[in-house]
Amino acid sequence: QVHLVESGGGLEQPGGSLRLSCAASGSIFSIYTMGWYRQAPGKQRELVAVITSGGTTNYADSVKGRFSISRDNAKNTVSLQMNSLKPEDTAVYYCNAHYSGTLREYDYWGQGTQVTVSS
Repeated sequence: QVHLVESGGGLEQPGGSLRLSCAASGSIFSIYTMGWYRQAPGKQRELVAVITSGGTTNYADSVKGRFSISRDNAKNTVSLQMNSLKPEDTAVYYCNAHYSGTLREYDYWGQGTQVTVSS
């Protein structure tokens, strides 16, 4: 079991920056692939960025070059640095922990944090 708590959302102007953080507790954090997803009103939840236990990263095309995901296994945290924000980045952002076990997949979600990009 993994408990995830996001922080760092808010209102930012286009072109600005925000940093989201996700604190994890309850299990061996380092074995999980950690990800950030977002869901805008009326749209499906979509992948923003992931980082594997080995540190490999992957990004949605829409955020490549603007967002950066990182993790600190000693502190059980994963962060998303968001630069050059656009209005279309407005969404609720969710932290995810994923692990592929021998018999099943494990997925845990945070409660989400609102990011609004508007002038």
